[in-house]
Order: sequence, then structure tokens, then C-alpha cells
Amino acid sequence: MKKIKLIILILSFNMISIYSQDNVSLGKIPNIDLKLLNGKKTTLYKLLKTGPVLLDFWATWCKPCKQVMKHLNKYHNDYKNQGLTVVMINQDTPRSLGKVKAYINSKGYDFLVSIDPNQQISKKLNGQIMPNLILVNKDATVKWRHQGYMPGEELEIKEQIESLLLSLKKD
Repeated sequence: MKKIKLIILILSFNMISIYSQDNVSLGKIPNIDLKLLNGKKTTLYKLLKTGPVLLDFWATWCKPCKQVMKHLNKYHNDYKNQGLTVVMINQDTPRSLGKVKAYINSKGYDFLVSIDPNQQISKKLNGQIMPNLILVNKDATVKWRHQGYMPGEELEIKEQIESLLLSLKKD
């Protein structure tokens, strides 16, 4: 009986600490240079001037990455008037960049696509596991991170975005 109580106590503590992370910053993200698929260049901090940014590391060979993209594109379009920008950071090798352009164009996605063929950005931001989502507030603090994707998790992504946008309205 004591073991069961101890297990319940440990599980309760873990759940409390998980839920309390929602409003806690996970640190400040460094400014990163982004080379966009369309040939233009920008920085993360320039994008943050208009609102929060959702970064996602992906590759054309990653099936879960492709599954979550349609949801991220929808969120990009649904919340862009509130300042949200979705940036997909591609991890394909330099030889496969043609596949990246073809895939994005075939789907008609509206979010920004950045290329990171030498994985410099992913190493800097610990984005090697894909998909890897990082929700960044306007002040460059990381508000939420999530690795991997299973169908249904798009609801959690949406909740995190809405929660951040709501907190910005209150400020």
C-alpha cells in the first residue's frame, strides 16, 4: 500500500511539473540566419518583430514531418493576422534541394521554408530529431518544444499557439 501511495505521489508531482511548464520560458533562442527556399535571407529576430515564430525541422524523407505540415500550414494561415509565422527548416542534403522545392510547390504551402543542408541550425538549436517544433515568443524566449509527431498531436500544437497568442493580447 505504501508503494502505491508513493507511486501516486511521484506521478502527481510529475504531472504538476509538466503542466507548470506551460507558462515558464525554456530559455532564450539565439538569433539565427535563415536562407529561404526562394533565395532570400532573413534572421529569426527580424521575423520575431511581427510576432511569435513556430520553427519546425523537417526532411523530405521524414513521413511524420510531412504529416504535420498540412496542420502547420493551416496554423500559419489562421494566425498570421495575429503575428504568427511558421518557418519550416529543411534538413535535406544539398543534392536533394530540388526535391524540397518540388514538394513544397506541389502542396501549395504558404509558410516560410528555410534550408539548412549542413545542419548548422539544427545543431545550434538541438533540432536533429524530426519533426522538431520550437515555439518562440516575440522576446526570443522558447515557450514550447515538441519532438516527433503522431496524428492527434496537432491539437496540442494549436493549443500552444493559441495560449501564446492569448498571453500576448493580455500584455
